[in-house]
Amino acid sequence: MQVQKFNDYLTEAKTPEKIRFLIVSDEPEDDKNFHTAKNLVKEALKAGHEAYIYRNTGGYTTHEDVLRFHNKDDKKGFPVSALDTVALIRGSVVRKDSWMDLVSRLEKHNICVVNSRTAINICADKYRTSLRLSDYGVKQPTSVLINDPEESMKAVEQLGEKFPIILKTLRGSKGVGVLFVESEISLDSIVQVLYKQDEDADLLVQQYVKTDYDIRVLVLGGKVQAVMRRDVIPGDFRSNISQGAKPKSFKLTENEIEECLKAAKAVNGVWTAVDFIPAKDRVKDYPYIIEVNSSPGTEGIEEASGQNISKEVIKHFSDKKNWVKVPSECGYKEVVTIKPFGEIVAKFDTGNSGMPVIHADKLKINGNKATWSLLSKTITSDIIRTEKISVGGLRDYEEKRYVVSLDVEFAGGLYTDIEFTLDDREDKSPILFDREFMNKLNVMVNPNRKYVITTKYSLDDDKKGDKK
Repeated sequence: MQVQKFNDYLTEAKTPEKIRFLIVSDEPEDDKNFHTAKNLVKEALKAGHEAYIYRNTGGYTTHEDVLRFHNKDDKKGFPVSALDTVALIRGSVVRKDSWMDLVSRLEKHNICVVNSRTAINICADKYRTSLRLSDYGVKQPTSVLINDPEESMKAVEQLGEKFPIILKTLRGSKGVGVLFVESEISLDSIVQVLYKQDEDADLLVQQYVKTDYDIRVLVLGGKVQAVMRRDVIPGDFRSNISQGAKPKSFKLTENEIEECLKAAKAVNGVWTAVDFIPAKDRVKDYPYIIEVNSSPGTEGIEEASGQNISKEVIKHFSDKKNWVKVPSECGYKEVVTIKPFGEIVAKFDTGNSGMPVIHADKLKINGNKATWSLLSKTITSDIIRTEKISVGGLRDYEEKRYVVSLDVEFAGGLYTDIEFTLDDREDKSPILFDREFMNKLNVMVNPNRKYVITTKYSLDDDKKGDKK
């Protein structure tokens, strides 16, 4: 049976020996970002893992016993699962919503995706990035949004800056879509041309911070991994490597490190590149953060830092402790299946930090066996051990409870040998899940909703019943 195969595949009792690295890209093979993709595969294979570059153009997925990614000439494909897969999303994927939907599909399957769709969407939109950085108190050039070509000068007035200014399209990378504007006449002409191409375009006017160079900082897992300096290109105002800038080594100040880590956190990034313009007094003042990239290339920064970045990325995500997964929203009550009781409405209690609880009825202990009832069905279980549990609320005391193990099915996954404490209080919700188990499920409770993931047809929440 296919469903059972899938459930078995997700069973937590299985511990895969290798990590599967899925690199999702659509960059041309001569592109610097594809250079990174190829190096990631190379380093993953050297480390004894499996790796696969999935090309969006011509590629497809299948989902029978497991989810598989296929390039157009590959019928076998590359299987992925929540247990053993890290998906690394390369830059071109942000160009189409349909490609981004693929990222969402990976997240829905509880796969570790780097970076998340949320992070990618923030970084792909310069105004959205600006708002997030502002929320986190990150220093950045003053920015004002233009959403009407007739209002461009009003935006400059709001900016409070004299010309020259910087004009940016909200999407764009590698320095494309960033314009240096020297006068009102130039601004009007450029804005008119841009709106002629796209009448729904939004533009960003930004304070021009004069500098001879900018800095790129690669942040991996909340730590600075590598740094490079990029001098402004002669005859230009940009310093992008893709535009011809030459990378150089650079040493950060404490303020610069702090601000870069804060910027990466602001966009929910796990592997990002933070670009900044240094302050005049680098020791005393914070830099101007100008961009956060959710899919940084590695070629230039490897040259400047002398590091093998792809190797460090693979090493980082080879440790499952470093995996960050986007939790699914669930209701504060959901339907689970527990053998031999069948479907039961369980309460997901974020305030419970102890262990999952079964509120049993007619609990009797005989040696190392516990006989108890739930929903009018009586079973006898082996007692694994006893556990001291802190009982909060009005009761506020510690009590000894017996621990048993059961298998739980939830949202297509089978979780074996889950330990529960037995609490002889039949007037409460039959099953109570704690925060630790919710972490296993990778769910986040919406306290205002029930049954977000599952559907309750005729099951009662409690003895009073829930007819909603």
